[in-house]
Amino acid sequence: MNTSTDYVVETCNLSKSYGAVQAVQDVNFKLSSNEVVGLLGDNGAGKTTLIRMISGAEKPTGGQIMLRGEPVEMQSPRDAMRAGIETIHQYNSTVGTMSVAENIFLGREMLAGRIGNFGILRRSEMRRLAEASLGNVGFHLRSPDAQVGELSGGQRQGVAIARALQFQSKIMILDEPTNHISVKETNNVIDFTKNLPNRGYSGIFISHNLGHVFDCCSRIVVMSRGRIVADEKSEALTISKIESLL
Repeated sequence: MNTSTDYVVETCNLSKSYGAVQAVQDVNFKLSSNEVVGLLGDNGAGKTTLIRMISGAEKPTGGQIMLRGEPVEMQSPRDAMRAGIETIHQYNSTVGTMSVAENIFLGREMLAGRIGNFGILRRSEMRRLAEASLGNVGFHLRSPDAQVGELSGGQRQGVAIARALQFQSKIMILDEPTNHISVKETNNVIDFTKNLPNRGYSGIFISHNLGHVFDCCSRIVVMSRGRIVADEKSEALTISKIESLL
């Protein structure tokens, strides 16, 4: 039986209200080490608010978040990143006007030194590491100097995933990562997500595509009206059962 120290993420009666609207109510969510959990729910079910609290983008109005058995109060997404949590959104995880390498090291640039208030970037090393990180997740781009805005949706997802790996973010939140990308790119993302436990990572996979969730998640959590209404091993659920809960 798991104890709180077995979980890399655990929420205890976590709640979030916006005035009179209760978006999340007393949610007890758990993510074990080397596990990928599917998080499902219709629009307004509370799943987005839940992951925003876990990733530091929203502050809870009640309850507690635990990381590796310790209570935390994250004030921002940067706090979450420092704690090893990286969120990979459908589109807004990258900056289109910056290069692939600049995106991977955004906010965590490698400096060779400073002249006054200006940092001197180790550009060649950042380019080399960016290329290696992309190769590790199966995304090979023509150049780490390419502008991200020129890439396909799936390639942009690859850049966001490579950034998470580069900085050893052991907990990955993948928010609709397969929306509006090609079949080949979707397969890359699914294969990467499925293999997270083998790499020593844990993941929360949010998708409206139930087939993708069953493909890569060992456990599925379903939310409705701000509460968890199902938390089962994937093999114990069916698509029709999930649809009846949404």
